[in-house]
Amino acid sequence: MRLTSYNVKINRKTKRSELIREKAVNYSACKKMHSPELIVEALNSLLDLQDMAEEYMYLLTLNTKGDITGIFEISHGTASKCLVSPREIFSRALMIGATGIILVHNHPSGYPEPSREDLSITKGIKQAGELIGIELLDHIIIGENNFISLRKEEILTNL
Repeated sequence: MRLTSYNVKINRKTKRSELIREKAVNYSACKKMHSPELIVEALNSLLDLQDMAEEYMYLLTLNTKGDITGIFEISHGTASKCLVSPREIFSRALMIGATGIILVHNHPSGYPEPSREDLSITKGIKQAGELIGIELLDHIIIGENNFISLRKEEILTNL
């Protein structure tokens, strides 16, 4: 499977945002990543999220078949928080033609339990996605050698 990381930059001539392919990596562990365990394994091996000293939020975009079509860094924050906006998430998802998204971020403390802010952000992203037809499939929080999937813990369905 090929995982591609993108960034968004402004084309100064056209004054429009464009997707810029940052890097692509072949990840041979599996063809599809349908479980949180496989997603965490892949992102930790590619990005070392479990070892980062600050919070990072990543967006994984998926097509109708459930294939990951892109990975975007959405935010890079401090040791205890990062700023996340639905605008940045969904502009990227729409640009790449995603029908589903997965959010992944780390907790530098090592404890992946979701904070009130994590739950509030997740709820807002879920509601915004429902309005525009892009489903929030999961929000995964990575700690030190562990993680929490809000979908797997049934927190996502109750938001």
